[in-house]
Amino acid sequence: MNPKRLQHILMFLTCLAVMLAVTVRRDGKLLGHALNNGYQQQAKAVSTDTLRQLQDGTYIINTTQLGKDVLGYGGPVPLEIYIKDGKVQKVIALNNSESEDFFAEASKLLTYWNGRTTKEALTMKVDGVSGATYSSRAIITNMRLGLQYAAKNTSKTNLWEKMDMSWKYAAGLVVVLMGAIIPLFFRNKRYHTFQLILNVIVLGFWGGTFINYSLIMGYLANGIDIWTSLVPLIMLITAFIYPFFGKKNYYCNHICPCGSMQDLAGKVTHKKWKMSKQTVKWLTSFRQILWAVLMVMMFIGVGFSWMDYEIFAAFIIQSASWIVLVLAAIFLVLAIFVPRPYCRFVCPTGTLFKIAEGAK
Repeated sequence: MNPKRLQHILMFLTCLAVMLAVTVRRDGKLLGHALNNGYQQQAKAVSTDTLRQLQDGTYIINTTQLGKDVLGYGGPVPLEIYIKDGKVQKVIALNNSESEDFFAEASKLLTYWNGRTTKEALTMKVDGVSGATYSSRAIITNMRLGLQYAAKNTSKTNLWEKMDMSWKYAAGLVVVLMGAIIPLFFRNKRYHTFQLILNVIVLGFWGGTFINYSLIMGYLANGIDIWTSLVPLIMLITAFIYPFFGKKNYYCNHICPCGSMQDLAGKVTHKKWKMSKQTVKWLTSFRQILWAVLMVMMFIGVGFSWMDYEIFAAFIIQSASWIVLVLAAIFLVLAIFVPRPYCRFVCPTGTLFKIAEGAK
């Protein structure tokens, strides 16, 4: 076997092992299966019957089991649905692994079904919250499953129900497929600029879809529902599988909304700051050291909250913290004068990709 190919495989497997280890360290489970007694005891403690009744006649449907395969951005999003006299009284979100800011936006949906009969609630058309697509979609699906259970209907969903066939989903799927396929066969600067614009608008601001540590660890901990996660799954393929076929940095160069926005900012002027080779080398070393420090922190079980501050979240303006927005603005301005400053000198997710493909 070619030594470089062998090195690539070993580095990929090493990165996978590292990510699996820190995922288990954080969540205590892998692909939805509990791996330590602490997590099993915690899960058992919060587990309740799917259906129970209070003394006043209120029925409570717990979707922990019904929606165990329905994933938000960070994992399952279980709900408790309170139904009295055939009408929804309230909906409560149970503990989940969603980012706090994003879920705060999605939680606005929880009152939409109040006062509706079970039949009315099942037929309601509820749109997801812009800025919290995955979390809101998980809430909507959990509600449907819970209401179906309450109405003694099957809790299984068919393929078309599981797929979010909204314009947003369809547009995101088209754009990510364009980015994943067309540059393989057709290279043109004007088309590349067009693809960058689509990445920023459709994948970034409209769809809020990108790869970051939260997404990767969420999938490793809870598994992937292929039909509801086609767009990020294609992104992951271009990031980790394409390099095996000689397409290094493919996701970063052709699909990533953050990288695309920096590239577009760089087109504002041809005048760039001159950086010495030593400065570039030092900044590259800083990115690698930063990644190593963050991984060590996760290994020892602290500092997982840094994942909420990767600047990708700035695309979801409604949910992003002010710190993320400020950081994103700073790097966007820098990108006018320095090519891809965040990607080259900071990005922990991009560093993972580079190490997995045996690059620096």
